[in-house]
Amino acid sequence: MNKSSAFKLGLALVLLGGAGFMIFRYFQQDDGIAENTFFYDLSEKKLFAAPREALPPIKGLNDAEEDAVRAVVIAPNGNPKDESARKIAYLEKYTAEFKRQLVQVRSGQADPLPRGARNTHRFVKRVEDSEWRALDSPEGEKILTEWNVAGPNGKYPVVCTP
Repeated sequence: MNKSSAFKLGLALVLLGGAGFMIFRYFQQDDGIAENTFFYDLSEKKLFAAPREALPPIKGLNDAEEDAVRAVVIAPNGNPKDESARKIAYLEKYTAEFKRQLVQVRSGQADPLPRGARNTHRFVKRVEDSEWRALDSPEGEKILTEWNVAGPNGKYPVVCTP
């Protein structure tokens, strides 16, 4: 093998290795969109993962009762990989009417409700609260925003996914 052929072979191997590395990185890339989100079983008082498209409340962990609601889980220290620091910022559920409407919208059988009308069908609460608050109420708005403040380390909480 002459020098020119050896150079071309070496160059081809380097390019092939680089392409392989780029393909590997592409498939390992986190696009930031999670397939699952957290839900909280109200009767079991436990978090679990379910498809993010699920409309709360959904069936919980222990029976057929729809007693699991969406849980917005945060890492107050700004590090979502630190599972020990995670906490539930708030819980969310929809009215039965709104769930039916969303199913119809997803199947193309209905138009979406205007944004303001949607919020009257969404309810939030803290884990320790006994009452659910309408998302468009002053109490509901407070629950949605009160957790998003910088901690002692100066970092803001980050929403976590399973």
